[in-house]
Amino acid sequence: MDAIRTEALTKHYTVGFWRQRPYLALEGLTLHVGQGEVFGFLGPNGAGKTTTLKLLMQLIYPTSGRAEILGRPVGDVEVKRRIGYLPENPYFYDYLTAEELLQYFGALFGYPSTERKQRASRLLDEVGIGAERRLQLRKFSKGMLQRVGIAQALINEPEVIFLDEPMSGLDPLGRREIRELILRLRDRGATVFFSSHVLSDAEALCSRVAVLAKGRLVAEGPLSEILAFQVRGWELVVGHLQPAVLEQISKHTRVLRATSLGPERYALELPLTVVPEQLLSQLSTNGAQLVSLNPLRGTLEDFFVRQVAAAPQDRGLEPVKE
Repeated sequence: MDAIRTEALTKHYTVGFWRQRPYLALEGLTLHVGQGEVFGFLGPNGAGKTTTLKLLMQLIYPTSGRAEILGRPVGDVEVKRRIGYLPENPYFYDYLTAEELLQYFGALFGYPSTERKQRASRLLDEVGIGAERRLQLRKFSKGMLQRVGIAQALINEPEVIFLDEPMSGLDPLGRREIRELILRLRDRGATVFFSSHVLSDAEALCSRVAVLAKGRLVAEGPLSEILAFQVRGWELVVGHLQPAVLEQISKHTRVLRATSLGPERYALELPLTVVPEQLLSQLSTNGAQLVSLNPLRGTLEDFFVRQVAAAPQDRGLEPVKE
């Protein structure tokens, strides 16, 4: 059974005031997310990511198509008890403390007072909120509110967690802590579905991704497969390489780029046609030392930019004729 399934999920809005016209927010989205996956839902701002999450949460309703969570329709009450959700811009009552907020959400799930306090304390520790948990939320920064928002999404120990731009507003340390938290959720068997336009987070976390552009799904699959066919060369980092030796080798071997990393230390970019072992033999003979050898491949960002650029530009729909 899939943790999340959508079939031809579509959402149209009507925009404009004097002259109303239909606008395509999401068209024919079909996705299957397995249990225990960290699934990245990627796209630029306005691609339809938040619309999809709102449809899955039943905050809005589809024009057509359907969606299921844990094998049940998205509106099923029992399913709602088994999921967690962080909206893109969480807003909480300013005069509650972080502790009070989480205990309030715990009460909505029916947990007794002692258990609510234990869950709130443990989750605030996990997201890195220390003594500040006793401050009113109006005194929190955006990054701290984001951490509290992630904690409230986990108060019921959900089986499926939906996170809309979870790294928004976090500093580098906070981003690392939330990445580690997501991996811990995966290790305990939870499914994490998160949307983002920060591609490095998806590269670090996801087993599979989907790329959305202008309301349409343009690519989907295992991250390793999306990146694998983009290998384009080699990066060779060497030390103790004399400039004269580099110049001599460049005359006989095609070096696309040589970047100085410090005294007698270079990063050499080579095409796929060059056999690295042969070049390493020449470098070793001239006293150079290998630091690292890595395949050069397009990043998820390269793939993302190409797919977005190739997506159809028009998101309007023809008006329905009476």
